[in-house]
Amino acid sequence: MSKIITSVNQQNDALFVLIKSLTKSEKRQFNLYVGRLGGNIDAKFFSLFKFLEKLKVYDEKVIIGSGIVSKQQLSNLKAHLYKQILISLRLNPAHKNVRIQIREQLDFATVLYQKGLYKQSLKLLEKAKNMALDNEEKNIAYEIVELEKVIETQYITRSISTRADQLSVQAKELSQQNVIASKLSNLSLQLYSHLLQNGYVKNEEELLFVEKYFNSKMPKYKYQNLGFREKLWLYKAHLWHSFLIQDFLLSYKYAKKCVDLFDNSKLINLHPVFYLKSKNYLLEASFLVKKTSTFKEELAAFENEIDNKEIPLNTNTELLIFLYFYSNKLHLHFLEGTFEQGEYLVEIINDKIGKYKNRLDNHYVVLLYYKIACLYFGMGENRLCIAYLQKIIKSKNLSSAEDLQCFARILNLIAHYECGLDYDLERQFVDTYKFLLKMENLQEVQKVFLTSIRDLSDVFPHEIKNEFKKIHAKLKVFENHPYEKRAFLYLDILSWLESKIENKTIATIIKEKSKLISK
Repeated sequence: MSKIITSVNQQNDALFVLIKSLTKSEKRQFNLYVGRLGGNIDAKFFSLFKFLEKLKVYDEKVIIGSGIVSKQQLSNLKAHLYKQILISLRLNPAHKNVRIQIREQLDFATVLYQKGLYKQSLKLLEKAKNMALDNEEKNIAYEIVELEKVIETQYITRSISTRADQLSVQAKELSQQNVIASKLSNLSLQLYSHLLQNGYVKNEEELLFVEKYFNSKMPKYKYQNLGFREKLWLYKAHLWHSFLIQDFLLSYKYAKKCVDLFDNSKLINLHPVFYLKSKNYLLEASFLVKKTSTFKEELAAFENEIDNKEIPLNTNTELLIFLYFYSNKLHLHFLEGTFEQGEYLVEIINDKIGKYKNRLDNHYVVLLYYKIACLYFGMGENRLCIAYLQKIIKSKNLSSAEDLQCFARILNLIAHYECGLDYDLERQFVDTYKFLLKMENLQEVQKVFLTSIRDLSDVFPHEIKNEFKKIHAKLKVFENHPYEKRAFLYLDILSWLESKIENKTIATIIKEKSKLISK
């Protein structure tokens, strides 16, 4: 039996989380950095660092009891240590990405300007600006142009007369492009936030609201004038819009556009997080439209990129690769009905949840738990399914994952029924119904199903198959309903009912469906 992590102990102290996120090389770099400061090797902040590094769980009483620092001094010492770690990380060659390099050149140019070395400053600014433009860092490029303008407007350099006009035009163009990028990124973020808080659109009223909001907030633009970043935000805005209205073919189209933007390794190296997210959107959209062959190809390509280290690795991308790769490995087994073959993933996922617990948002943890529960349900291991569902049901601070909470409870009901835990079924039903009413989000699919499964306890054994057929017929009409079909994204109720009607396992039913789709 795979190991089950009983809880995710999130440590919320920022300094402690930062220290625990450091790699061996980063810790070594910090030791060297402190040593170079001279006289600081025995300083209190370094003693606190060494103590926290060894501490398993953050506990201020234990820290104060160590004698390193008094309670009154602790806050200031922690702030100082936090700052020193960040300075050390900034100096680490592993973190010298293009943005930091450009910022560094801008800082150097500012120092030279303040010393009155104007020509040297302008030379560095020109170099930094070209680097920023080459790498689509238009916000920093705009800052650089503004500093160039400051120097030029003081008539210090006696430069050619057209220089001021060139800078003014460049500043205007960059400003316009940054405004477009900002509006598109705002729209994308707001749509994503709406999806997290409210889920997919549930009725005509919500659809009209989303469409009106999307169209009113979409800025006017000329496509030929858009650069990489503006196009990326444009596609992401369309992507979240299509997810919200449940047009998953459109989601697939825009996710593919996002991935295709990264047409060379330079862009992947510059924006690895954007690339990883785009890959995940494409895999998710392929999963939702059941493009199994496309999904397998994209997942295999993703795995190949990971194995060949084609995606830059840091603590951020390492975490995202874990979340996206293993979620989609589970999705493949759901598509093909090969649940038992996917069980090996459970132990790996639990180990990695333990490894990343200080940096993992609880929402992503319970999402993985739900997928593991679905895996066990597909295997017929209903008690293990219930164990993982209980982690979700008992989780707190999940206001942004109401759909997940809702379907966890419905699957919990089914798993209890499958286990023959009829004595507990009535209580589970009441608890689930109360939760759904509190959500004010009860769909017709949920109403029909909940009522039907409660009534099953009163059906005679010889009539049970006929009852399943009736439930299946009632729910089948919602399968392609524009607002009700989302229920089947979280839980394949129809395949479960078909397995009961045909006396087959869920895995067999899904495998049969998968073969029909691929033909």
